[in-house]
Amino acid sequence: MALKTPPPYVKGHDLLAGKSVLITAAAGAGIGFAAAQKALEEGCRGLYISDVHQGRLDKAIATLQEAHSDTPVYGRLCDVTNEDDVQALINDAEQQLQNVDVLINNAGLGGTCKLVDMSDEAWSKVLDITLTGTMRMMRAMLPAMQSRRRGVIINNASVLGWRAQQEQTHYAAAKAGVMALTRCAALEAAEHEVRINAVSPSIAFHEFLKKTTPMELLEELAAKEAFGRAAEVWEVANVMMFLASDYSSYMTGEVVSVSSQHP
Repeated sequence: MALKTPPPYVKGHDLLAGKSVLITAAAGAGIGFAAAQKALEEGCRGLYISDVHQGRLDKAIATLQEAHSDTPVYGRLCDVTNEDDVQALINDAEQQLQNVDVLINNAGLGGTCKLVDMSDEAWSKVLDITLTGTMRMMRAMLPAMQSRRRGVIINNASVLGWRAQQEQTHYAAAKAGVMALTRCAALEAAEHEVRINAVSPSIAFHEFLKKTTPMELLEELAAKEAFGRAAEVWEVANVMMFLASDYSSYMTGEVVSVSSQHP
């Protein structure tokens, strides 16, 4: 089946007017960078992004700032497996943005490997970045949000937290963990008027995914979707913007599937 043409790009509607946004792993061409672009297009008052590659981070900041010169864009290196990095990121973002209103946890790591061939190191690395890294960011961000009695956290999960796929045991386990983490933490944060939700994309093509997964497999998975194509990264980012906005004010502890196929 030939992959179908994606829909026209959706312009911003000021969904995040007056809100500041912090996004992890937002450099490059993936969902994080698309979310950063969307946050600016939706009228956020300030944006802060992190990544683990200085050159890529600098380029992303410059690109975003050039396109939206009226909105400040900040950035900092951050390895979400390092608690000192996480604390430094939260502290600086809180200062530069004069409080973080929205946190999008996008940092994650995938790959393909059969379980019988998987080393402890490979398993632990995926879980440490994808699951424990998300926990570290939430743990560091929640005290400030809860003290202000406002704030939104959005985690990037995956339909592999629901669906079975060969050679994805480490990634699927980590993303299922992100879903459970989201639901449980949301109950704790609700009494402080802080909302926590997650998106669960099926498949969205971007350069990093193409480097880590055979293109034949990606095309096969995309063809199984109802629209016969993978999602555009901005289509996933659109759902993040909805969850970050006041339009989703009654939603917390939810995992929203960004997919054209049922789990």
